[in-house]
Amino acid sequence: MTALLYPTDSYVQRFEAVVTEVTESGVALDRTAFYPGGGGQPCDTGYLETGGGAWRVTSVAKDRETGQVWHTLEGAALAVGTRVTGQLDWVRRYALMRTHTAMHILCGVIWRDYGASVTGGNMEPLLGRMDFEFEQMHKDLVQEIEARINAEVVAAHPVRVQILPREEAFQIPDLIRTKINLLPPGIAEVRTVELTGLDLQADGGTHVANTSEVGALRIVDYKSKGKINKRLVLELQP
Repeated sequence: MTALLYPTDSYVQRFEAVVTEVTESGVALDRTAFYPGGGGQPCDTGYLETGGGAWRVTSVAKDRETGQVWHTLEGAALAVGTRVTGQLDWVRRYALMRTHTAMHILCGVIWRDYGASVTGGNMEPLLGRMDFEFEQMHKDLVQEIEARINAEVVAAHPVRVQILPREEAFQIPDLIRTKINLLPPGIAEVRTVELTGLDLQADGGTHVANTSEVGALRIVDYKSKGKINKRLVLELQP
């Protein structure tokens, strides 16, 4: 099983690894900092480098049954046993880290101030959308929410990551903010992400270390996706 570096340190940009398996799915490494996607966050891209060249990593995916992370390469595959240096596309990854933390700010404010659950969400670098259980959404409410989330950016909340035994994690009130609990029952440990003083959720993605790194936020669109399902679209500055 691939050892994952990103759950405990999202700032790893470059790392050393060994190719452990090669299939039509790509190559597996003994360790990786590439995020394989999930929870609405896209996978990382970047390069695997050797003394003889560099191979573009075009996509990354995790086999949920084996825990193996597969890196799809552009060009010829590497051989088992090859020592490589992984290099993330850091500009893209850091933009996704900022975006993911921004989504938690939005979710935390709406849960705290309006008591609305999340019904869905997705993101790309510097742009995200999240759906909530609101019966009504209007311009004045959107402006109010935008002001409140920007206040939490300025508040500079430290972001803390913990990996807890499942039983201990589920003692935390409101740990699951989504309408449906998406955590498979077989998971023995739960990774939590806490925006100290604002939000605490089960989450597997990558985040910045402080909400101040997110920068100014704009809600650029809102729409109804059903009787009690309203969508907010969030944009970050480059």
